[in-house]
Amino acid sequence: MPRMEAHSIAPLAALERGSGVALYRQIQHSLMEQIRSGGFDPGEPLPSVDELATRYGVSLMTARQAVRTLCDLGVVYSQQGKGTFISQRKVEKTLRRVLSFTEEMKLRGSTSRSRVLSLRLAVPNREVRSNLELSAGEKTYQLQRVRMADRIPMGLERSWLPAASCPDLPEDLEPDASLYRTLAERYGIQIASASEVVEVGRASAEEARLLRIAPCSPVFLFTRTSFLESGKPAEYVKSTYRGDRYRIAYRLNRLNAVLPGASANL
Repeated sequence: MPRMEAHSIAPLAALERGSGVALYRQIQHSLMEQIRSGGFDPGEPLPSVDELATRYGVSLMTARQAVRTLCDLGVVYSQQGKGTFISQRKVEKTLRRVLSFTEEMKLRGSTSRSRVLSLRLAVPNREVRSNLELSAGEKTYQLQRVRMADRIPMGLERSWLPAASCPDLPEDLEPDASLYRTLAERYGIQIASASEVVEVGRASAEEARLLRIAPCSPVFLFTRTSFLESGKPAEYVKSTYRGDRYRIAYRLNRLNAVLPGASANL
């Protein structure tokens, strides 16, 4: 398949070589400004490293470093053998509501799909057993899926559920069905709350292959324990989501409180 023709770069201002700002940073800033202003469309190829080096009058190493920093920021993404492309608008994940991936994508007007990699009965390790508050000898169903939105791999999820609470899960869960809906309709399990930790990391070779990104690409790492209304743990999940497709959104409120020893009139 022939490579798409890259968008022409807007007229360039000369790089300030004596400014103390690294040349690759200046190129990165120039390209980001063009991307943000609409000079490139999502999915459009970025000019090649060779072309960037020629246009900016820098070495291939400098141009390559500028592109690499854009990849690290999630502004562009690389596909081996095809080139570097402008990232789509990121999906915003809010941490104030307990939503399944299917529910999140539906709210954003996207079509979600799941590719089930495995669903098997397993003896949980100490970490899973502790978070699900299971006794020694209790088993779990371990579910691993690639989560997709509009046919694009977004994340990789590994879920553990107490086998006793959903004994026929392999037969009941359809590949593209919402796990939370299946749990609610088939077993009366209603997820009421969750505790979630977010970290950042780099995609392993296997994760990169499944998510169609370059190895060591930046990713979000989610660790979640979901609870019933009673407070009993119902699910433990470890997820890896693409950094170029997600962003985390918080809404923070400052309490109208006076710190000890401070004046209310300050």
